[in-house]
Amino acid sequence: MARSRETSPNQKIITMAKPLTKSQITTLIADRAEVTKKTASEILEHIAELAYKNAKNSFTLPGLGKLVLVNRKSRMGRNPATGAEIKIPAKKVVKFRVAKAAKDAILGTK
Repeated sequence: MARSRETSPNQKIITMAKPLTKSQITTLIADRAEVTKKTASEILEHIAELAYKNAKNSFTLPGLGKLVLVNRKSRMGRNPATGAEIKIPAKKVVKFRVAKAAKDAILGTK
């Protein structure tokens, strides 16, 4: 969440709010689900564990998005310091694809 404050009539400084910590998330889940903080923490850990184990086949968090394993092709790149061309080898990368419902909720619908 961006916050703004005015330093002078014509100048605005925008500061970003800090992201939630694991303990803050755990507390919020525990309060909302009416369970202990320990149980909420274990649930978060189990979800993360499931995501790690199943990311190769794609792991979906309903309403948030999907973790997928993608094969990136080899390509030619450039060394920014020298300008020399280098070959970047193919590799596997993990990507998170945000669900449409999450995009609409965060950005607002048109």
